[in-house]
Amino acid sequence: MRPDELLCPTPAGLCCPSGNFFVDPRRAVETALITHAHSDHARPGHGAVLATRETLDLMRLRYGENFAGRTQAVAYGETLTIGDVRVCFFPSGHVLGAAQILVEKAGLRIVASGDYKDVPDPTCTPFEPVRCHVFITEATFGLPVFRHGDAAAEVQKLVHSQNLFPERTHLVGAYTLGKAQRLIAMLRAAGHDAPIFLHGAMEAITGYYAGKMDLGDLRPVRDATKADLVGAIVLCPPSALGDRWTRRFSDPIACFASGWMRIRARARQRGIELPLVISDHCDWDGLLRVIPATGASEVWVTHGAEEALVHWCGTKGLRAKPLHLVGYGEEEEIEVLAASTEAATNTPAEGSGA
Repeated sequence: MRPDELLCPTPAGLCCPSGNFFVDPRRAVETALITHAHSDHARPGHGAVLATRETLDLMRLRYGENFAGRTQAVAYGETLTIGDVRVCFFPSGHVLGAAQILVEKAGLRIVASGDYKDVPDPTCTPFEPVRCHVFITEATFGLPVFRHGDAAAEVQKLVHSQNLFPERTHLVGAYTLGKAQRLIAMLRAAGHDAPIFLHGAMEAITGYYAGKMDLGDLRPVRDATKADLVGAIVLCPPSALGDRWTRRFSDPIACFASGWMRIRARARQRGIELPLVISDHCDWDGLLRVIPATGASEVWVTHGAEEALVHWCGTKGLRAKPLHLVGYGEEEEIEVLAASTEAATNTPAEGSGA
């Protein structure tokens, strides 16, 4: 069979007609296979959701107990048969519980990778290359300018800055799911044992992670005094860096942990004093490592710099095409909206110490 008969793009997302399911659908469907819990891939309202246990738990935290009609937890390496299609979940290394989904029928193997990275992350299972005929890859950082470098070295920049300016609060913007917890774990590995303070929007998901790994002393900002926050590291959603919420801190240093910080103009536009190039997506070099490792002869590219990666695949003799799926790769914007809502509805009055 042709690959586009097994998986095909539709307005609702990637559809498998033979199995009557979708992968990371953009709108409510009867059966959804979800790669990970970021809001641009995991939406509520489906009749049934199949995902890893961690992804299901994180979706409940984000959307409530009744986010789907029914759910089914799938372990890494577990094979399911849906209609006449076999599916299997493999680690993607993106965030806790994140998976690539292998869809197989009549000897044809397609891997929908969701989002992924192939560099170490102490908070999630490492990426596992999966042999396939067609590999569906993201291209969030699919341009040669995006070379992230060593994340541990970026964390050392934060530690060095804290030592250099012990009287100033380091206010670090980091995405609520995945990035914040990875940053905490890396700070602990770098020897930072002091309390780390959390914006209210960070608490539930970080608490879930902390139930599965040692993240050290974590405290909510709302319970801290101004004296507690002097010289402290405080994590918040990126949008909170520009919110009145920051007025409670004395002369804060605005930091932002993101692959986008490779572009210094972005850091300047956002008023970031200390940009930290730390990403939970593959950079250009990572994409070029992973694609050959799958053995795929055909590559479908989605959400990001699609054309550049399609061109590179062509130079390597691989068939490649952009999928032009919309509504993905927007986790940053969704986080901005969520955190802005949180700030507008839940942030106590200034001076309350919250």
